Amino acid sequence: MTGLLIKLFIKNSEDIINPRVRKDYGALSGGVGIVCNIILFLIKLMTGIISASISVIADAFNNLSDAASSVITIIGFKLADKPADNDHPYGHGRYEYLSGLLIAFLIIMTAVELLKGSVDKILHPEAVEFSFFSVIILVFSICLKMWMALFNKKIGRKLNASAMLATAADSLSDCIATGAVLLSLIIGHIFNINIDGYTGILVALFVFKAGIEAASDTLQPLLGQAPDPEFVKALEEDILSEGKIKGIHDMHIHDYGPGRVIVSLHAEIPAEMNVMEAHDIIDNTEERIKRKYKCEISIHMDPIETENESVNELKNMIDKIINEINPILHFHDFRVTNGPMRTNIIFDLEVPFDFELKDNEIIRNINEKVKEIDETYYIVVQVDKVVINN
Repeated sequence: MTGLLIKLFIKNSEDIINPRVRKDYGALSGGVGIVCNIILFLIKLMTGIISASISVIADAFNNLSDAASSVITIIGFKLADKPADNDHPYGHGRYEYLSGLLIAFLIIMTAVELLKGSVDKILHPEAVEFSFFSVIILVFSICLKMWMALFNKKIGRKLNASAMLATAADSLSDCIATGAVLLSLIIGHIFNINIDGYTGILVALFVFKAGIEAASDTLQPLLGQAPDPEFVKALEEDILSEGKIKGIHDMHIHDYGPGRVIVSLHAEIPAEMNVMEAHDIIDNTEERIKRKYKCEISIHMDPIETENESVNELKNMIDKIINEINPILHFHDFRVTNGPMRTNIIFDLEVPFDFELKDNEIIRNINEKVKEIDETYYIVVQVDKVVINN
């Protein structure tokens, strides 16, 4: 069914980086959500009124809030499609994340209201009328919500869209919540025990948990989370694949919304290479990466000595020393300056944020080992804090 809907309503459905295509996906997801949740709200509200069940009525209004969330999804993807302008030169892609955050907020508010109603039901209990019609409605609701969860999860993963993944998580929690409501009706009918209010609390807790998880997922890209390790690895391998660039470092990836990623990095080029040739290599690499990954990229050229034997020997010495401290450490921008009294060994050292040693301890260890080899060696180290991708 999901594949059929995509085929019917989404043109160029595989071009998922294109903001226009993502807007169409958002409209499809939102439209399906609005229709399904309004249907569920109406039939559950009617069922809850007939059976006098607060948990069923609570579940009905939960579906109504889900319909409102679907409207937000449509608006969010439409706003994200707006082109860049003077006030927003990097586009409006983060509206996707903001819509997901607003959906999470609505989920949490719904949970709070459900909790209040359930507590009131416990303090002022009313008899719940059991009917097979109510059971059929709730079973139908579980099946439809499960399909909606799978539908949004499939599209959300395809697009890496936090708003749709939040909607999928909410739908899955609705399945559990409605299952709890169904169980309370059956238990109340068989054992003549009114647990309607307590079940309502359970529903509220499930909804609240879904809201918190959705908020966390959508906040991360807004707060500047680390880039996807697979994307970083793919970029590194692609840039180094032709062998003309010897190494890369200081990679920074800024996410301004899906399809609006900006990358900057330093590329190591042999110092003996003609500057025009090196410039051409950098330009060609930028164009290739831009076309393949649909991102903006800026590459800074760092010349490195590759044919100076004495420099290479010192570089191998530093490499061995750093590996002895911990193989996870790496260095770059290696260069050597010789003076009458000492030899300056200069490099940048990449250290993970959560590394067990402090920066000054690492530098002291390296310096001690270097001095054991030659007292005239003097290291100049710039520490770069990095995220290590396993």
